[in-house]
Amino acid sequence: MSGDLLVARDIEVVFGGRGHWLGRTREPVKALHGVTVRIGRGETVGIVGESGSGKTTLGRALLRLIDVAGGSIAFAGRDITQLSEAEMRPLRRRMQLIFQDPMASLNPRRVIRRIVAEPMLFHGVAKDEADAEAKARAIFARFSLPLACLDRYPHELSGGQRQRVGIARVALLAPDFVLADEIVSGLDVSTQAQALNLLKDLSRDLGLSMAFISHDLSVIRAVCDRVYVLRSGRVVEEGACEDIFAAPKHEYTRALMDAIPLPRIDRDWLRRTAADVAA
Repeated sequence: MSGDLLVARDIEVVFGGRGHWLGRTREPVKALHGVTVRIGRGETVGIVGESGSGKTTLGRALLRLIDVAGGSIAFAGRDITQLSEAEMRPLRRRMQLIFQDPMASLNPRRVIRRIVAEPMLFHGVAKDEADAEAKARAIFARFSLPLACLDRYPHELSGGQRQRVGIARVALLAPDFVLADEIVSGLDVSTQAQALNLLKDLSRDLGLSMAFISHDLSVIRAVCDRVYVLRSGRVVEEGACEDIFAAPKHEYTRALMDAIPLPRIDRDWLRRTAADVAA
């Protein structure tokens, strides 16, 4: 790693506070309270917390999909806090999001070939349609996706295949930073292992920086280098995954672990599960 790729300092996000509802002024709600996060180049950082803790809000703020009310966000050394959408557009290829529900992000009226090719053509990653086709075929082979999937619609694929297509679409753009928001929630263990191993391989091969949002502490421990623990829009603890899971310092972190019992530490479960699937 050579320094930080993404640094958010003291960011605040406020929702509401404008207009009226049934004659009442809506009170503003502060979702993030001075949160500071840094993500190194090639580093995978976990963001954990219970429902309503601000995980997804933080992730979308880092991508500038929502505006911040205070603080600053720097990407690759550039302050992007106040950039307009037009100014952000050239950075969008470099900052990508993998959704929890791929059906929500894959156009149901288009075949997979178009879904993965159009972003490449739009961002200039592929020279033409033939180049886009070649790149799509290569990554489908790498991701163990049948080439027949290219001619299918999203609803014709399994949940695991759709998630791999979502990851492939992002990987084809060769981004610098990826936000993965609960991407293995609802998948069975073997399918989770496939998706997580793909992300680990991409992170290694492309030097990707990732923010991994999950409520599953076992997943965070398996794939992340460091972790931030959020509670009510505040970071209550952060540090190396190994340290946090071995000896959590904050009572909230300990409560999370007590509420979601962690299985026996098994550092090879991803590799072994993926090998079982391949066999």
